[in-house]
Amino acid sequence: MSRIDRVEDPDTFSYDDFFHKYMAANAPCLFSDEFSQTWNSRRSWVTADNKPNWAHLLRVFGDAVVPVANCDVKEYNSNPKELLPLREYVTYWREYAENGYRSTRGCLYLKDWHMRRAFPDEDVYETPVYFSSDWLNEYWDAIGVDDYRFVYMGPAGSWTPFHADVFRSYSWSANICGRKRWLLFPPGQEEHLRDCSGRLPYDVTAPSLQNGGPPPLQVIQEAGEIIFVPSGWHHQVYNLEDTISINHNWVNGCNVSVMWSFLQVELHAVQHEISEWKETMDDWEQHCQVVLKSCTGIDYKEFFTFLKIIAERRIKVLRDGHENSFLQGPHVMAPGPQHLQFDLRKIADTLILLMDNLDFRNLDTETLHPRPKDLLTELEKVLQ
Repeated sequence: MSRIDRVEDPDTFSYDDFFHKYMAANAPCLFSDEFSQTWNSRRSWVTADNKPNWAHLLRVFGDAVVPVANCDVKEYNSNPKELLPLREYVTYWREYAENGYRSTRGCLYLKDWHMRRAFPDEDVYETPVYFSSDWLNEYWDAIGVDDYRFVYMGPAGSWTPFHADVFRSYSWSANICGRKRWLLFPPGQEEHLRDCSGRLPYDVTAPSLQNGGPPPLQVIQEAGEIIFVPSGWHHQVYNLEDTISINHNWVNGCNVSVMWSFLQVELHAVQHEISEWKETMDDWEQHCQVVLKSCTGIDYKEFFTFLKIIAERRIKVLRDGHENSFLQGPHVMAPGPQHLQFDLRKIADTLILLMDNLDFRNLDTETLHPRPKDLLTELEKVLQ
């Protein structure tokens, strides 16, 4: 792939188009600024010359405490973070820009701010319908613990090192103002970039990597545009100007199998790392699950709970006869029950794989409610 498809017109591009051509195909695309033009943030967060509207942001969010990464410091394969009041970060950013984008504090980048969770009543943006089948945020909203909706703000020159997204999820990222340069690698191409110890690079633009391996797909994302990054695509991202973006990670029936495969790979890595204690530790399997959750954010039993909650919500919609209200929007796949059935079939398929997995069977699954086999029976009944 040498270029990324561009989607221009919301009136002629349906959810069904996106589902088949990009989401199910795991192919990236770029949406024009027409898809975000009605968002309040596109008006109130940005000045007439496409710069951050500091006065508005400070008035509404000035006292918020936000996570800030130092792009000039490498800590393992990422950047160290600190928590700062947004007001202090904006002061730094203004001084940084006035000083020719230099500072003794380094290049600081506000990343992974859970703005939507902290300010639920602020009408900042609407999730485009194409990204609305979002099991990940649906689940975390249901249990009230976390979410995967973020705001990023950073000066020109701030960047994110080479990585693939959490759980190998999909992501979408909308530039409220500013421009980004994306370097994208399809799944599998990152294997050509590993060093002699099997480690992935921190920076794919390093001189040592320029004479070998596949070139990245390069994308320039302008203000207002939204990029769709598929599952398992490694990427590195640069802010070419002072930039604010809104980003979601999400999983659904099209890529839940990728999430399950990722968890298995991560667990095997944990098991290998602490294998020397297997014979001396009575609860070794459970200890591996604890480490897995600390590394990824979820373990096998919670993965079952994740599937269960998404399944139960769809079963309820079908039984209550409200399926036509599912995924409301002007271009939703029709009829509604097809999407619900698709979701339930993918959950059933994944549940079968989970139940057949030896590491899952070695856990105390009798404490799960309903029991996995009972949930599968209910799913098969609904699907018939």
